[in-house]
Amino acid sequence: MSQRAAALAAALFLMCQMPSGAQAPQSQAQPQDASPSSGQASQNTSSSPAQDADSAQQRFAACLACHGEGGRSVMPLTPHLAGQHSFYAITQLFLFREGRRSNEVMLAMAKGMSDADLRAFSDLIGKLPPPPAPTDTTPDAQRMARGAALARQHLCASCHGADYSGGKQVARLANQREDYLAMTLREFSAGKRLGYTPAMNEALAGIAPEGLEDLAHYLANFPKAAP
Repeated sequence: MSQRAAALAAALFLMCQMPSGAQAPQSQAQPQDASPSSGQASQNTSSSPAQDADSAQQRFAACLACHGEGGRSVMPLTPHLAGQHSFYAITQLFLFREGRRSNEVMLAMAKGMSDADLRAFSDLIGKLPPPPAPTDTTPDAQRMARGAALARQHLCASCHGADYSGGKQVARLANQREDYLAMTLREFSAGKRLGYTPAMNEALAGIAPEGLEDLAHYLANFPKAAP
């Protein structure tokens, strides 16, 4: 079993064990003819905001099975959640739930999420501190220079911010995993990944594959050794 498949199995197991707050199936619901007059007091099954928050926090552990402790991923091609804004996170979770983004693991995780789940999980993601610049590798100075030039040419900072920390519905790019950034840039450039607007597809049009790799290298290591 691959690392990704094992993590998915563990995550789905955790999700199944945690209370979701969703309505019980009809077969488990109170019979239609039951009423307080039958001699049994009615039971209030609604949960408090504090209970809902605790449940979301517990189930969020399933997300970290893949995305790493504190949302800092150590799994190949799996993004850091740390540092992403809640508005961006809820948009992506919605796209996964509706099948508008293609990822087998995330489609399985998001399929049964309620609107309340989307809000709770995105709020938790929005509270994770940003990841630091990687310390286990030394950036290539020439690739950093080429990536910085491409970022300026294609106005990446105009949406993602001068420090590439993103904001609201725009993703944080700074210090994201380089392999994930490269994969995402390739998918946008080829039209295989669609956002809620075509902005990324248009912005990356015409960049050569090696240029996308340099751009990913620059953003993953920003601002370390940035020109």
